Amino acid sequence: MAYRESYAGKINRKLNKKLHVVEVASGRQKADLVLKNATYVNVFCNELSHGDIAVAEGLIAGMGEHYEGAVEIDMGGKLVLPGFVDAHIHLESALVSPKEFANAVIPHGTTTVITDPHEIANVMGTDGIEYMLQATEDLPVDVRFMLPSCVPATPLDESGAVLDYRAIDSFYEHNRVEGLAEMMNYVGVANADEQVLEKIVAAQAHHKKIDGHAPGLSGNDLNAYIAAGVYSDHECSTVEDAIAKLERGQYIMIREGTAARNLDALLPLLTPQYYTYCMFCTDDKHPNDLLEKGHIDYIVRRAIKAGVDPIIAVKCASHHAARYFLLNNRGAIAPGFLADFVVIDNFDDFNILEVYKKGKLMFDGKTVTPFEAPEIDPHLVKRSHETFHVAHLEATDFIESRSRAVLGMVPGEIVSEDAGYADHIDLEQDILKIAVIERHKNTHHIGLGYIKGYGLKHGAVATSISHDSHNIIVVGTSEEDMAAAANRIVENRGGITVMDSGQILGEVALPIAGIMSDDSLVMVNSALEAAKDEAFRLGVSRGIDPFMTLSFMALPVIPSLRLTTRGVFDVLTQRYV
Repeated sequence: MAYRESYAGKINRKLNKKLHVVEVASGRQKADLVLKNATYVNVFCNELSHGDIAVAEGLIAGMGEHYEGAVEIDMGGKLVLPGFVDAHIHLESALVSPKEFANAVIPHGTTTVITDPHEIANVMGTDGIEYMLQATEDLPVDVRFMLPSCVPATPLDESGAVLDYRAIDSFYEHNRVEGLAEMMNYVGVANADEQVLEKIVAAQAHHKKIDGHAPGLSGNDLNAYIAAGVYSDHECSTVEDAIAKLERGQYIMIREGTAARNLDALLPLLTPQYYTYCMFCTDDKHPNDLLEKGHIDYIVRRAIKAGVDPIIAVKCASHHAARYFLLNNRGAIAPGFLADFVVIDNFDDFNILEVYKKGKLMFDGKTVTPFEAPEIDPHLVKRSHETFHVAHLEATDFIESRSRAVLGMVPGEIVSEDAGYADHIDLEQDILKIAVIERHKNTHHIGLGYIKGYGLKHGAVATSISHDSHNIIVVGTSEEDMAAAANRIVENRGGITVMDSGQILGEVALPIAGIMSDDSLVMVNSALEAAKDEAFRLGVSRGIDPFMTLSFMALPVIPSLRLTTRGVFDVLTQRYV
């Protein structure tokens, strides 16, 4: 039987640590660590302050002069910033385990992230949430959770689970759950749908935050959405949209990720008039983006180069998200706050030299301090690797003689347009067949349609990263290659496949729920980039991401046409076409 600490024992343990912190703060005892002669960002006074920073028990004990420590490091000429906080991300978007994600972002100064596990929840339901909670326990990046609000994204989707407020309610008691994640069903909120509103009411009953997702919502509909209790939004692509929400009391998460990039458009918010209620997030961050550009540090660096006051940029990268989520012991360099530090050379170059988590050096400028992966319940591990329930597919499954609507891709965007109808593949006109195959419950549902703008000239491309329900989506120049590519996805228990004439040209295996890999970020990225090259070689248009763009073609909340397991759906008219 596992030992369970008594309440009195917990108080005594914490008391001993508190006594040590106070003794160090007062100067009566040596600190565990002292950053000597530090120049640090003071988020409360909006200025650079100077002095020693003393650390004890993973906390900042004090700043000032003449602190002594068991370890003393001279910070002369370097800048110390609070650890960065990503206000909204789906960890699954990195395509690797949470441990690998942490290993990737620590060198970029990230010490806390707020994740919405709705990708894996769409596959595994509450088991997916529990899997991610266990997989992130005691990582050197503090992973906090917002519970998925829309699983599935809409009733049109066939996902692996349907989560109402009762299904997720018990998770609010977990000490790393901060609230209800992006309320995508803004139509349901504005129209007073009781099943939607009860999720908000339940979160509020637990005194939790509710995050928003309402692109372009305005007028009384926006009033209704915010009045329901939605506190933030990360879907602003214009200043006008953001200011309308700021005026009504919402916090704005300025997003600069892989799929959506809004920093340039929202730079006017990073001024004294507006920045107080702004924070940074990435939403989705793919392997190549993490490796080549970085994480929150990339946003800060970009903002400063664009002329934003460095202190404003740093506060939006740390303090504001911590304050919004009531993480009251992080996001600042001050007594009693976590000793989460990012050490840089200067604001102009913004090279990250060191990263500390709770006073422990986690990145020395070259390597990340090794750490163990958390233990995960074997049942959940087994469950995560057995998420495909779909019969073997034949070319005939993708053949139908009647006309189907054509999804017209828009270069550089994940939206689509109505491109008419087609009844056959026409490579000269760039008309390809596209299918979405239900893979969670073996329903044998296959939605068929056509797509224009993808550019493929040979073979097929398939992926089980198919937002948000993560069924199999495949596009091809022949039904034979489409069937072969989809079957290979099932064999690999998920991932990405590029196929031509029955031959596998490139692939990425993603056996964790069909959306994440057990391999390292570097290995996954290498396989992913090789598969991209093969897709481009087969003709995929260079202006799109072969897999990311395809993955969004099945999300029926994005206009105008989407493909579901039941066929082509017109998002604007809310009917199948």
